[in-house]
Amino acid sequence: MTEFRFLAGDKAFPLTRTYVMGILNVTPDSFSDGGRYLDPEKALARAREMEAQGADIIDIGGQSTRPGFEAVSPQEEWGRLREVLPAVVKHTGLAVSVDTFYPQVAEKALAAGADIINDVTGFGEEMLRAAAGSGCGCVVMHPGDSGALPQENSRDILRVVQAFFEDRQEAADRLGVCPQRLCFDPGVGFGKTLEENLRLIAQADRVKLPGMAFLMAASRKRVTGAFCGNPPFEQRLPATLAAHTAAILGGADLVRVHDVKEAVQAARMADALKTMGKEPVNG
Repeated sequence: MTEFRFLAGDKAFPLTRTYVMGILNVTPDSFSDGGRYLDPEKALARAREMEAQGADIIDIGGQSTRPGFEAVSPQEEWGRLREVLPAVVKHTGLAVSVDTFYPQVAEKALAAGADIINDVTGFGEEMLRAAAGSGCGCVVMHPGDSGALPQENSRDILRVVQAFFEDRQEAADRLGVCPQRLCFDPGVGFGKTLEENLRLIAQADRVKLPGMAFLMAASRKRVTGAFCGNPPFEQRLPATLAAHTAAILGGADLVRVHDVKEAVQAARMADALKTMGKEPVNG
């Protein structure tokens, strides 16, 4: 029987349970925790706290990609990562991901010990080339549309996203990046309507590619507030857990979260429901 895995440098993640990716934003303007971990010592302390809470991966971001963000230069982004990244690699035993869409930043991050590159623009050819020879894991996100959102019911978002994944997998294959190094993210909150975001969360099984890792990243996003009175970002944990649990039951292998402790508990319960919950109970 083939064992499906997500490979990231010298680390392997068998796709037999859900993995939790903890968010570490070293930015002044991220939508829910901007400025909190700009100081390298505070960032490292937060990474170690997430490790103690059960995170499997730390995802470090050097610039915000919130709606309406203004991109900083590669130099400024790397300046925010330069001290934090090696410290997290050295002082935790976790896989470390870097959230960047700049190939030059990705190359520096990989040289500094990163295991995964997480690109919200979907791994174009230049980024694929930067990653190809490194052995790193590649989180490939569907970036959505630029400009105005599509009209409601104007497209089948599940097919649009899956076709994008298929295209990126073929491009990766041409450059020698094996499928086990790819992890696909449908890009909830990026250029999609509320209804489309809901469909992507609820029907992960219709989007993910066979045998390849699938990540859901809905933590604290607008979709998690839409049916709960739009509470402040930091009060959207229950809705986030509901969204991620639905995605896990539909086939998500990883979840990217702000609240690690609670996400780990929810993931373990969802995993049990997927396995033991389907077995007959004796007696």
